[in-house]
Amino acid sequence: MIRTVASIDEDLCNGCGECVPACEEGAIRIIHGKARLVSDSLCDGLGACLGHCPEGAIKIESREAPPFDEEAVRRNLEGPQTTAPSELTHWPVQLRLLPATAPVLRGASLLVAADCVPVAYASFHSDLLRDNAVVIGCPKLDDVHGYVEKLAEMIRCNDLARLTVAHMEVPCCTGILRAVLEARELAGSDLPIDDLTISIHGRLIERREILAGSMVPDRSETACHQTTGVE
Repeated sequence: MIRTVASIDEDLCNGCGECVPACEEGAIRIIHGKARLVSDSLCDGLGACLGHCPEGAIKIESREAPPFDEEAVRRNLEGPQTTAPSELTHWPVQLRLLPATAPVLRGASLLVAADCVPVAYASFHSDLLRDNAVVIGCPKLDDVHGYVEKLAEMIRCNDLARLTVAHMEVPCCTGILRAVLEARELAGSDLPIDDLTISIHGRLIERREILAGSMVPDRSETACHQTTGVE
């Protein structure tokens, strides 16, 4: 049948998630960093989500679609009866504890995450951890110099396929990124780094690629205190 259904332009979507709570039927979810329509049958086509997208990525269009299914909406809102599976493939995950020569790192895509990220970012497992080896650490409380040496050894010894850094938006958390950049230089590697920034509200707000030779400016802990209110 021809009826009105939401359509989402993934090229325009920045994954902010503002549209998700606006959809009372639960038809929209953030999947792999993008808003997606879970099922046409869950969308009533009324367009309550339209005014909540800051990028204008959502529109309502008339097209062939199955009928709106209120029973499917009810089941969808009740949620799954089982917990989503963990994407963790190895243990330990703390940077100080995982050996640089651990077999799990050989040829791996490595995610280096500040340890607040898995708590703040609800889709950490599905969006960031899937298909990655992971190490976590706190650049504010731990020995960052030790991190640099350990990460450099990991890069040197394992022919990594990809290197991703995820950190919070507060300035002191970029210390984990600086550690990875210094480690890459120390290891003599030209592996590009995917840099992901998570907001204090748990949203992915920036993604960029940092090529070899690039660095980020240093930011003081004072700036971190001003941002977070921590004394």
